[in-house]
Amino acid sequence: MLIPTLTLSLLAVIVVSASIGTIGVPLADSLKIIVGHLVPGMPWMSDGSLSSVQDNAVWQFRLPRSVLAALTGAALALAGALMQAVVHNSLAEPYILGVSAGAGVGAVSFIVLGIGLSSLGIGASAFIGAVIATAAVYVLARKGGRIAPQRLILAGVALGSLFSAITSYLTISTDAQNVYSIMFFLLGSVSAAAMSHLLLPAIALCVVGLFAALRARALNALLVGDEAASSLGINVNRLRSGILVAAALLTGSAVAVSGGIGFVGLIVPHIARIIVGSDHRKMLPIALLAGAVFLTTCDLLARTLSAPSEIPLGVLTALVGAPFFLWLLRRDRADSVGVSR
Repeated sequence: MLIPTLTLSLLAVIVVSASIGTIGVPLADSLKIIVGHLVPGMPWMSDGSLSSVQDNAVWQFRLPRSVLAALTGAALALAGALMQAVVHNSLAEPYILGVSAGAGVGAVSFIVLGIGLSSLGIGASAFIGAVIATAAVYVLARKGGRIAPQRLILAGVALGSLFSAITSYLTISTDAQNVYSIMFFLLGSVSAAAMSHLLLPAIALCVVGLFAALRARALNALLVGDEAASSLGINVNRLRSGILVAAALLTGSAVAVSGGIGFVGLIVPHIARIIVGSDHRKMLPIALLAGAVFLTTCDLLARTLSAPSEIPLGVLTALVGAPFFLWLLRRDRADSVGVSR
């Protein structure tokens, strides 16, 4: 019952978001425009009841950013849930690996130095930075042919600090006109979303989502310890390596198109775990959908709370997420989800 509820909530938020803006479009008309583009031959698309201005506002501008916010939220929440299982720490989240910082270096290098895939732009350069960060963390975390969770965290924190320092140096050494672009990317935004931006995170989410679903039972075994999982015939090192790469690339694909958005991968898996428990067969789809609903709602608030200006998504998720997480730490059930009070 929870999955249909979250799905309907996500669709409702997307339609509401498509109707709100400088050019007001009634909810019914927004829904008609979306359905009319998805289902050819709808009569209202050619009878003159909908203006081209309304059509462009909904289909070309608002819908892509809402869908991108949903994909990014789902990707970060799923990556967070996977990371928490890999490192045996419910306080882990996607950016603990330094992947976001690596993507930041790639994006800033493109803006400042022109280094990167100039034909594809800042997003592709950010993704390349995320891939390099993932490879570096993977190499540094290996010890004796195995990936140690503690080394994984330490390597991610160290590399994240290094990449952040490089980003800061590039930012202060560039021209003033580049600083705004850098800061807006680092704080996260989907304001420049287009339909073409949806492909990368959609593919990554589908592939990693299927990968995680097929390994949900193995992830459950991993929760009780490496030895117990090995006794069940699970190759723990291979599983941890696969999940690490999947979560890191999923994070990289999200950061590449949306910038640095924190707290989603930390808060949403906790909520899902409280609601349905630690069974990954139930928790992962709930976390994925809840992440989509959460970030799509945040994007709607980000562009309406202080209109006509816009709040960066990373700022809003931190303002919402930090107090919520502090409240979560005080709950009586905090210990049951692995958070010590």
